[in-house]
Amino acid sequence: MKALYEAQATATGDGRNGHVRSSDGVLDNDLAMPQGLGGPGGAATNPEQLFAAGYAACFHGALQLVARQAKVDIKDSEVSAKVRIGKTEDGLGIAVTLQVSLPGLDRAVAEDLTAKAHQVCPYSHATRGNIDVDLVVV
Repeated sequence: MKALYEAQATATGDGRNGHVRSSDGVLDNDLAMPQGLGGPGGAATNPEQLFAAGYAACFHGALQLVARQAKVDIKDSEVSAKVRIGKTEDGLGIAVTLQVSLPGLDRAVAEDLTAKAHQVCPYSHATRGNIDVDLVVV
């Protein structure tokens, strides 16, 4: 792969109860184990929230790309990513549900654009065959 961009972040401290910072300082957050995993939760973020934000943004970009190519206006579109963590046979795993909102579009067109975005999105490429990703057009 010929890299077009590289992001770097470093985690320090006590893992899920530590800190993350991007090399440019734009991302600079404390981490806290979520209550659902036995931690305190609170005002700090966690890896699942960071993954959800990244996947939602990346998928939304892919959706906008395929919509432009199809000459379809999706100006009020939204993508929400729900990342779940749970027990698997081998330990812990994650699964994702991507909820895609394309108001005003015919459902068949919305589903087609969503499926095409899933083929284009780099996060979808990275997760394909590794975790369950459900696409839901709302």
